[in-house]
Amino acid sequence: MSTLKPASWSYAEEFVPEPEVVEAARRRGLETGAASPVGTGAGAVLRLLAAAVQARHVVEVGTGAGTSGLWLLSGMPEDGVLTTIDVSAEHQRLAKQAYAEAGHAPQRTRVITGRASEVLPRMTDGAYDLVLVDADKEAYPEYVEHGVRLLRPGGVLVLDNMLWQDQVADPAARDATTTTLRDLGKALRDHDGLVPALLPVSDGLLAAVKR
Repeated sequence: MSTLKPASWSYAEEFVPEPEVVEAARRRGLETGAASPVGTGAGAVLRLLAAAVQARHVVEVGTGAGTSGLWLLSGMPEDGVLTTIDVSAEHQRLAKQAYAEAGHAPQRTRVITGRASEVLPRMTDGAYDLVLVDADKEAYPEYVEHGVRLLRPGGVLVLDNMLWQDQVADPAARDATTTTLRDLGKALRDHDGLVPALLPVSDGLLAAVKR
């Protein structure tokens, strides 16, 4: 089994250049101190997955400053709609700015301010092509349960930060967040209704297709 060298990882991570509009959104997100942007490698994979399944209906849990939304929108068809949920109105203001700067029409995004735990139960079963979870880690299991329900057969569930700063792979790391993500990853790996893969891009991207 080959071991990925740091130089190769960096080359792969930056293989697809980050568009200027995404870079600008990333900077704004970092400036807030609370809207950690998706990595460039993970963003490129999100775009690829959205394009691969021709995702017209996408749910994003955790809007941030709009970086992940920009990557998703760039892979979706022109009539695709991104529904993005975040508890922070400030995050969503920044995201709307990013979407506008990228030239996306307002009707392509549905921005919902609120707690995902309260919004997701009201959404329609099997109506979505892709669900991205990138919010508070402790609530990932709850968001994933809803995400699987919301997906159509053949739809894709995606979770960011599933390597969690190299902590998930370290058996000695047993803090609450790491343990939650590690256990969730194993549960998704063994889920009969999903076809999963854990990708070592950015901070770890777990993608799973619903059977």
